[in-house]
Amino acid sequence: MSAVYITGAGMISALGNSVKETLLALREQRSGISPITLFDTRLKHIPAGEVKCSDEELLDRMDIHSDRDTYTRTALLGLTAAKEAMRMSQSSVDKQRISLVSSTTTGGMSFHEKNAHTIFTGTTGSKYIALLDCADAAQKIARHFGISNNITTVSTACSSSANAIIVGARMIKTGMADKVLVGGTDALTRFALNGFNSLEILSPDGCMPFDAHRNGISLGEGAAYLVLESAAVAKPENILCRLSGYTNTNEAYHQTASSPDGEGATLSIRQALETAGLLAADIDYINAHGTGTWINDLSEGRAIETVFGTAIPPVSSTKGYTGHTLAAAGAAEAIISMLAIQHNLLFPNLRFTAQMPELSFTPQTTMEENVPVNHVLSNSFGFGGSNATLIFSRP
Repeated sequence: MSAVYITGAGMISALGNSVKETLLALREQRSGISPITLFDTRLKHIPAGEVKCSDEELLDRMDIHSDRDTYTRTALLGLTAAKEAMRMSQSSVDKQRISLVSSTTTGGMSFHEKNAHTIFTGTTGSKYIALLDCADAAQKIARHFGISNNITTVSTACSSSANAIIVGARMIKTGMADKVLVGGTDALTRFALNGFNSLEILSPDGCMPFDAHRNGISLGEGAAYLVLESAAVAKPENILCRLSGYTNTNEAYHQTASSPDGEGATLSIRQALETAGLLAADIDYINAHGTGTWINDLSEGRAIETVFGTAIPPVSSTKGYTGHTLAAAGAAEAIISMLAIQHNLLFPNLRFTAQMPELSFTPQTTMEENVPVNHVLSNSFGFGGSNATLIFSRP
């Protein structure tokens, strides 16, 4: 059973267009949640984590000159992050077996919302229909890098890219691949905004995870990808971090809500610790799912209390920076967890004002530097009770 290392990481979100820009924004405690400016919606008064690059700018950034009208925003965001990850890892498709496990929830929906009239009334509409498919982004990423070995797409709501990381790790453990490019990508859509608004869980001001006055999520968009490698092929000088533990569980409590007692989240955290061969006391920081909704934060908080008891390590949600990037969230927070280890940082929970009376702990509220961070636990919990927990460790 081979160890799994991270050798490359790429990210684009409301915080910036690279991992370096992401780290700078985190250090400056600068939120990317702001008014929507790049697409039409009746919910412009609701702030979100928007990538401030147009589709045309993203096409130019990726040096795409032909068939530009067949690239959705979801695919472009994914390509941008994947390119950074592959470059950082110095990966060679020719010499090693590289697989791709990508994820998305909205697929090409934003493209179809913008071009629906042309697609369904024009003479060339048929070539655009396939762009709606969730696999389209994965196919374009694979084609761009010449990846042909085991290409797949995961779509398990908000735990999608965390599950993509787990699938990639299992492929390495079982010898299916030497390297796996894993992650997720999602663009903001009217469908998602209206859907979450119909559930009455969109924050009108910016999400406040683990706050007594929390009033909902802030949606975001972006992409995050990592290169996983087996110990057999990873070069020591390229290793950024180790994926030491992981698990996914499904409590199937409700279509959209987490179990109020945190049963599924508790099981997920415990099994990840077991996979990593770690005790709860070994965890130095928890990057929580922390959406800012009434139910999620209570459920996750109770799970953390159940597992860690009275010795709860620093906890924060970084969705106050990026917004909830849906399928990309797990991979984005994996990179943020990696940065915490690399730079010995604890990131604060933005907009916190008041302790939740139901919980015994308060989230991390200040930026702390030069703090030993050897093991970080990161949660991603999706609709339908799809729970994933990842543990990252200093190599």
